[in-house]
Amino acid sequence: MTDIFALALGCGTKNRDDLWLEVYYPDPAIKPDPRLVEVVREEVGYQGGNAALELTHRQIQHIAREWRDAGFEHEASYAVAFQECQQPLVLTILETDAEPASTPEAYLKLHLLSHRLVKPHGVVLSGIFPLLPNVAWTAEGAVDLNELPERQLMARLDGRVLAVNSVDKFPKMTDYVVPKGVRIADTARVRLGAYVGEGTTVMHEGFINFNAGTEGPGMIEGRISAGVFVGKGSDLGGSSSTMGTLSGGGNMIIALGENCLLGANAGTGIPLGDRCTIEAGLYITAGTKVELLDDQGENVDTVRARDLAGKSDLLFRRDSLTGAVQCRTNKTAIALNEELHKHN
Repeated sequence: MTDIFALALGCGTKNRDDLWLEVYYPDPAIKPDPRLVEVVREEVGYQGGNAALELTHRQIQHIAREWRDAGFEHEASYAVAFQECQQPLVLTILETDAEPASTPEAYLKLHLLSHRLVKPHGVVLSGIFPLLPNVAWTAEGAVDLNELPERQLMARLDGRVLAVNSVDKFPKMTDYVVPKGVRIADTARVRLGAYVGEGTTVMHEGFINFNAGTEGPGMIEGRISAGVFVGKGSDLGGSSSTMGTLSGGGNMIIALGENCLLGANAGTGIPLGDRCTIEAGLYITAGTKVELLDDQGENVDTVRARDLAGKSDLLFRRDSLTGAVQCRTNKTAIALNEELHKHN
């Protein structure tokens, strides 16, 4: 059998139509040992490809025994724990990193990101939205929206209030994964599928979308939009923002390099290299006209911000008198200008 991209044993929630609402994978594996997969092939008839195999408790019991006999104590311990689960059980195998074709497959890819097994843009997520049902995330887990009124009524009749925390396709990351070495002040603001690197602090107004995140360490008081990855030592000031590919960024992948700073209420629609700063209140988009300043503060050229994408050691500011957006660099602006025109 060829190498398998990912494998995970999970339990989840279905609605009354037997459709998956969500899946929890406590210990997903990337590039699992082929012997783990061989046991599955023999037990449930797995023939290859990407598949979400719903399992019976008896099959789980057999898989746990076979994995333990093969020396996989860690994986077997999770399988043993699932024997007592009353929720639907699923074993999801991704032979290749192809576009997900089912809700369990989609949830596995989100788990891989939040478990830090892959980084943003490290897995194919095309077509994921139709596979993530919009559900009510409640104090009692995921509830189908069509079934919510009855569940709320039954709770009231039992003297309880069924708290609905959100109505969304994505749940909170921390209901599934709490990565090591992070602080998250408001867990509702970090979605499953976020990659939160060790040493990251997400303050109350910080937000991290799916397929986005931080290398860590870093202080996040602004918004990290879908698809954006922030390098080590970079900080996002209060109410700052990054433009994701889903919010007008087009095909340009936005990222921040190491030791960057977005000031309060600032933002970027271009990728930044290392050691870049955008001053408070200034939002840079790809089409923003930027004056290049030399060491004496003289304007030597005007370019579009897209021409500066990915370059390091830049300070973006707005002239308080003219309102013009300006850029200083640790290099001379003339040297930077020559570099830009050399690659035109």
